[in-house]
Amino acid sequence: LDGTTNFLHGIPHFAVSVALERAGEIVAGVTYNPITNELFTAEKGGGAFFNDRRLRVSGRRKAEDAVVGTGIPHKGRGDHPAFMRQLQRTMNTVAGVRRMGAASLDLAWVAAGRFDAFWETHLSPWDVAAGVLMVREAGGFVSCLEGTTDPVTSGHLLASNEPLHYGLLALLK
Repeated sequence: LDGTTNFLHGIPHFAVSVALERAGEIVAGVTYNPITNELFTAEKGGGAFFNDRRLRVSGRRKAEDAVVGTGIPHKGRGDHPAFMRQLQRTMNTVAGVRRMGAASLDLAWVAAGRFDAFWETHLSPWDVAAGVLMVREAGGFVSCLEGTTDPVTSGHLLASNEPLHYGLLALLK
């Protein structure tokens, strides 16, 4: 269950997210919000889908037109001053920033073009593995914020479309 705090507080934005890893590679993923009955799926090489509809990341090309999702570090986790610097730079650049509380759904929303991008740090592999595959299968880019390691393993990631990706990545470093 991703979005546990939302679930415990009765906020209807949480999901069950499952990914299949085979030979060290994520090959399938499912994210389901039981409240809205929204099912997001992806299979490596087979695309990403919302219920029965094919997903594509947004086509926005300018950061000033983008709506970006993020996650705020929990108490006792993460570097709050560093996050605040990232947030300030991002807020000064994009059309809007949203914090929903379920990274698995945030990534599915990037795949669906609802969010133009999403970044967060200190995420668990089980919360992002399915979504990373979904974004990639929907034509998007996902990278580690540090730019060097696997975002599923590192838990520090940025997901977006190609036109926005490298500019946002530079902004967040």
